[in-house]
Amino acid sequence: METSSYSKETIKAVLRFQQDEVDSHAIYTRLADKLPNENHQSIMRQMAIEEGRHANRWASVTGLMLKPRTLRVSFFFFIARFLGITFAIKKLEAGEGQAQIGYASILDQFPDAKEIIAEEDKHEDALIEMIDEERLKYAGSVVLGLNDALVELTGALAGFTFAFQNTRLIAMTGLITGISASFSMAASEYLSQRSEGDGSVSPAKSSMYTGFAYILTVALLVLPFFLTQNFVLALGCTLGMVVLIIFAFNYYLCTAKDLSFKKHFFEMLVVSLGVTLISFGVGIVVKKFLGVDI
Repeated sequence: METSSYSKETIKAVLRFQQDEVDSHAIYTRLADKLPNENHQSIMRQMAIEEGRHANRWASVTGLMLKPRTLRVSFFFFIARFLGITFAIKKLEAGEGQAQIGYASILDQFPDAKEIIAEEDKHEDALIEMIDEERLKYAGSVVLGLNDALVELTGALAGFTFAFQNTRLIAMTGLITGISASFSMAASEYLSQRSEGDGSVSPAKSSMYTGFAYILTVALLVLPFFLTQNFVLALGCTLGMVVLIIFAFNYYLCTAKDLSFKKHFFEMLVVSLGVTLISFGVGIVVKKFLGVDI
């Protein structure tokens, strides 16, 4: 039918659907080469073909041939490369769900959109079945290292700050404490997996993920104390870093594992900042009653 046969609102919606399908075709085509499983590669390429067919269906309505949005395609390839294929797939899955809702709004004008909705539903199921990534198998180890570092070191740094009031001394003490604790946590995780593991994960890899998550968090939390001589400002920056780390990690984990972001974010934040507040008080008490000046 001619484009003029439809209202401006309908054409605008169809253009949006067409652009999304063009983008999805490009994303699936590019991601297919990154998947390690040949069967998954084949499924992803088939999905790309179907998205291309959907785009052509809407092109027959709009009379336009659209190009994929480079930034959007590159963004998904970036997160697949650096945050993992699972995270990218979960984001794509969410997009497929939104597409189904959008198409439902124009069924009265385009009855054949039911077939597209059915295929989008199949795509969502196919994407879910592809999720099997090593880094998620060890998510528990990462949570252990990250959470312990946030809770223990943030509290320790708060205590050191008001006991020492010297950024270099705080940074040095925090770094030594954090690095020592990271090796301790990694060793504990290794022994725990060796004694209680069910064989589904490697104790060595599990301890590596725990230790790496811990020491990376330590480095980020201690960094502000190396960049300024104002201990109050440094502690404030560290607390801001805590919030950012908790936000970023929980967004990643909750997206990849279909968990409640709000619940996990606030739970982790309250625990970390609660321990920090207690340690803040301990530091003041120790400095006052022991009469230690450094």
